[in-house]
Amino acid sequence: MSFKRLVQKLRRFQCTLPLEALLQFEKTLNRPAEASGIGLHSGVPVRIRILPAPPSTGIVFVRTDLEGFTIPASWRYVQKVSYATSLMRQGVLISTTEHLLSTFYSMGIDNAFVEIDNLEVPILDGSGQPFVDLIRTAGIRQSRRRKRFLRIRKPVSVEGGGKRITILPSDRFLLTCEVFFPHPMVGRQTLEMEVTPDHYATELAPARTFGFEYELHQMRNMGLIRGASLDNAVCFDRDSILNPSGLRFSDECCRHKALDLIGDLALIGKPLLGHVIAEKAGHAMHFALVNKIMSDPTIYEIITHEQLAPSIAMVS
Repeated sequence: MSFKRLVQKLRRFQCTLPLEALLQFEKTLNRPAEASGIGLHSGVPVRIRILPAPPSTGIVFVRTDLEGFTIPASWRYVQKVSYATSLMRQGVLISTTEHLLSTFYSMGIDNAFVEIDNLEVPILDGSGQPFVDLIRTAGIRQSRRRKRFLRIRKPVSVEGGGKRITILPSDRFLLTCEVFFPHPMVGRQTLEMEVTPDHYATELAPARTFGFEYELHQMRNMGLIRGASLDNAVCFDRDSILNPSGLRFSDECCRHKALDLIGDLALIGKPLLGHVIAEKAGHAMHFALVNKIMSDPTIYEIITHEQLAPSIAMVS
């Protein structure tokens, strides 16, 4: 995709800035919420309890099995980015964070303590939907502290191996995601959307993690997907899908890749204002983009909602 075409895609998104974007304050849960399950890769049983947190806390994991050891959900602590995104501080690990962080980010949760009694966030049904349900059941509490956004000031890209991820300046969080897998039920899929709580809950959260039957043996030999089943992942054989219930969306693979991408971008630690365009990218490339942004302060600025323009000029 040429840079000119990327800009053309951005122009299609231009419109008046929604009023709610001008009235943002930091948010947390109204009351605790909890869930139990197994880790997708480790297969170990795990329980999480999500607690409200004060303004400016961010998202902080608390290992209750290790005397309350804390690991902030920050790009500074990213350890592994192959088949999942893992955080590590002082040798203590939290794995497969992307689905939970994606949901916090997209549903507007800025601050929370996540108590966890093992090393991997539970996979639940393989999507973000259970976490959306937890947040909605617990309710959302708004603080008096104004939300601070990270706004992209100039285009930045990372590419290699036929993959690329780019972010362009915008006063909203826009996402274009493209995937390609040589399978008759997948092929090339593209998604374009503005990420809002409602859009995320209906269009991305239900999309499940997925894999291909021919990869299972190799991945298990690598110590991965020990907790995977048709209850928490979509699995394709050579020609079809093994899950009796089928797909939730015809482009569920692309939607789940977008969900993962948001979870990795959440490690920036602030709501992002920019147009992200991902072409066959994965966790490693997502983090490469995050690292490139955060290592160069000329790429971004930190602003409050009061500094946002009241509207985005139409581009002719």
